[in-house]
Amino acid sequence: MIERKTKTFWRATVALGIASVFIFANLYVPQPLLPLLATEFSVSPVTSSLLISTAMLTLGIFFFPYGALSDAVGRKSVILVAMVAATVLTFAIGFATSFEMLLLLRVLQAIALAGIPTIAMAYISEEYAWKALPLAIGIYISANSLGGMSGRLASGIFADYWGWRSSFLLMAAFSLLCILLVYFLLPSSKNFKPKAFKVGESLQSYRNHLKNRTLRLAFIVGGLHFFVFVGIYNYIGFFLSEEPFQVSTTVLGFIFITYLAGMISSTVAGQVSQTVKQSVCIGIGIGIMVIGMIFTLFPHLAAITIGLLFISFGFFFAHSCSSAWVSTYAFEAKASASGLYLTSYYFGGSIGSLYLGLFWATGGWHGVIGGAFVILAITTYVTFQMFKIEKDKQESHKNIS
Repeated sequence: MIERKTKTFWRATVALGIASVFIFANLYVPQPLLPLLATEFSVSPVTSSLLISTAMLTLGIFFFPYGALSDAVGRKSVILVAMVAATVLTFAIGFATSFEMLLLLRVLQAIALAGIPTIAMAYISEEYAWKALPLAIGIYISANSLGGMSGRLASGIFADYWGWRSSFLLMAAFSLLCILLVYFLLPSSKNFKPKAFKVGESLQSYRNHLKNRTLRLAFIVGGLHFFVFVGIYNYIGFFLSEEPFQVSTTVLGFIFITYLAGMISSTVAGQVSQTVKQSVCIGIGIGIMVIGMIFTLFPHLAAITIGLLFISFGFFFAHSCSSAWVSTYAFEAKASASGLYLTSYYFGGSIGSLYLGLFWATGGWHGVIGGAFVILAITTYVTFQMFKIEKDKQESHKNIS
């Protein structure tokens, strides 16, 4: 097993972090470009946001076959093949001539990207020692935020100077570098035990996980939090593109530097969760998100930026803990369990823009925040149910001892 404070730990963790950066940099390249693409292709804000939401929905759907395939053939090889396919499609997106073609290529790209997250989480759960696992997951999720931030930042700047197509071509070149680094750095699996690819057994594993209330609560929390997070970041671009702000795509790209807060909070959450209940950590994350949302209601760019910092910090803090919850309480078919979590996560992200779009159309930015508060009230209740599970387990352990 991979132990903390070893060269192997850092080699494997850096490699998986690079794969994570790869996923989210490619996934979020279009986000600061949505107002620009809406104008160029003469589509509405809600329609242009399909470039993000449809890709996320596709990711969620295709985690299922990849999880089962990886349980049968391995981890590293599937990750690398998926990265190569996604890179080819990123390059092709730079030459799309219509919104429909752009959307189709984004769907195909998402199918390729889906081969990475589930398998990476399964690799961590199999190869890392129990004490090393929370930190590895925290760092991996920190890389999520780094990837999302870098993809958005770079695309916003390049689009301002050389047009939106240059953003995708740059990302394709960066992706090639990521593939080489993961190939050389990621150690081959040592604890992986292949299972014959049987559709019936795979479906049964998914059914077992869904019947498990302890896991199901984490699926709900992860999905609903991403539901809110993606919607907020999609509509903040349209909000800041209008009066009185009217910022450029470069400034919109820089707004996503607020993701750095999430990069820090994920690692912090991995440390805090070793001394505090995971459900309490999730609750802390929710509270920080609420504070951030309130800040964005002040009509000043500085206050909005501070609010986004809080939202990113709180979201990734909670996400790190809910993801670790699944790794902790899934005792079999871990890739399938991780796949279900990520499916709920990305399904939530895919429909968040549609839900908050209704509030945007009727109440503008204040409406978006009001709709987000409703969802966080639901996740607060679910988190309390998770707290009761941890409390009951703690009391049962005391009685046994």
